[in-house]
Amino acid sequence: MQLKFHVQRNDFSRAGQAAARIKKTLQLAGIKPAIIRKAIIVAYEAELNIVIHAYHGTITANISTGQIEILAQDEGPGIVDIDLAMQEGYSTAPPHIRKMGFGAGMGLPNIKKSSDSLEIYSAVGRGTLLRATIVIGD
Repeated sequence: MQLKFHVQRNDFSRAGQAAARIKKTLQLAGIKPAIIRKAIIVAYEAELNIVIHAYHGTITANISTGQIEILAQDEGPGIVDIDLAMQEGYSTAPPHIRKMGFGAGMGLPNIKKSSDSLEIYSAVGRGTLLRATIVIGD
């Protein structure tokens, strides 16, 4: 099963809707709550990263019997230093976003903690592709 959502820059009014729809679908599929929680953290943080940092992008959830794959692909400025961006507390979010309570520099670290595997590809000035997988099962 595949779910795909368009995400737009600065659209905080809709931020989290993709994660909420993915959560509902996983609940209906009978996935264990602990697995759903991991998938929703990944989807929500990736969705917010697009809203905060990119021009626009997509969140795609590919759900199979063995795993949940979350793809976040965007067009935007890209990530200059992925290793630095993975450090807790590092943020390039502008001050007005931080005043809203977002951009604390925990998005990518939270995605990594909640994923069983994580790949990030980024081209400065073009955009970023994030691929996270969560294994379903014991």
